Amino acid sequence: MANTDSRVTIHMAASLDGFIARKDGSVDWLETSDEFADGVTMDPEFVETFLKTIECYVMGSRTYETALNFEAKGFGWPYGDKPTFVLTSRDLPRTRQTVEFYSGDLVQLVNERLRPTFRSIWFVGGGAVCGECLRLGLADEVRYSILPILIGDGISFFEKLDRDIALHLAEAKAYNNGTVELCYEVRGNRVEPRSHTT
Repeated sequence: MANTDSRVTIHMAASLDGFIARKDGSVDWLETSDEFADGVTMDPEFVETFLKTIECYVMGSRTYETALNFEAKGFGWPYGDKPTFVLTSRDLPRTRQTVEFYSGDLVQLVNERLRPTFRSIWFVGGGAVCGECLRLGLADEVRYSILPILIGDGISFFEKLDRDIALHLAEAKAYNNGTVELCYEVRGNRVEPRSHTT
């Protein structure tokens, strides 16, 4: 039985033109040098406190490999000691006890395993995983961080949406590094698929 107190959040950082990575999966553009004088300063203590509220992470294999690459370059493991579920059928290296690989049904994972156990569940990539989460009606909110850059081509934020998903803008915040964060509540979980005309 799903926990009605639990919340599934999709979080993604993307370019202004809606890409989460270049075609080759690289995210070298995430570090920008923009400054917005009227923006909010991202206080490290606030970020640390906020991250403590997240109880588990869900991601695809490419996002996991990107995190491993960041760690190998000395940037650390971004998900702390939180349980991290990697959706994959591939044989990937498991570098910590908190990581679990999963290749079964996504609805079953979220509703039968995660919601009864965790109150704050974050999907953090990639586009196919987040698209599937929305398509299946599993997400409660979308947090979208838009970076001040256009990269022209790449991997889209959402993939494989077969219908419109109605959203409600709950919060908008601009930061002093030029990033804009939008938080939307998902309202369109049960919308009928679009009809296709030929």
